[in-house]
Amino acid sequence: MHETMTHYMELLATNQPWNLIFFMAIPVILAEFIAVTELYILLKRDFNSKLKKLNKLAGIVVGLYFLGVFVYLLINAVIPITTSGSWRGIADMIAVGFYLLGIVPLFGITLLEIGVIARNSDDLGKLKIHATFVGIFLVVAHIAMIFGMLNPGLLA
Repeated sequence: MHETMTHYMELLATNQPWNLIFFMAIPVILAEFIAVTELYILLKRDFNSKLKKLNKLAGIVVGLYFLGVFVYLLINAVIPITTSGSWRGIADMIAVGFYLLGIVPLFGITLLEIGVIARNSDDLGKLKIHATFVGIFLVVAHIAMIFGMLNPGLLA
């Protein structure tokens, strides 16, 4: 499309508004919902509220959803771009790499919520792990966004 934009930004700009919704809005809105409700749960220590149940559901959904996004983009974007040598520089690789790195904290939240990890931890211990995963996601997502918005030629 444009050599002046990263593949990350090109993905979001193509097929409007659907790519923006599927690849940005859905995972980010779910993650932000989790982050905001996490603050309430941390402050109130209310581990049995309806909000905690919605937080848990969102945590399960976002990890499974992003796993699908991760696999789709790996097969349909990362592998073809890599094999054809079509990366647009380091900013492009950082943007896409950090976006995909979001699978670690998001799927980590899902594994936590379904009891695969930290199953012997108490509610507060699980909440600490949960909040850590949310924080990690916010960091990697923002790094992806920052580098994704750069003209890739700036770091060439």
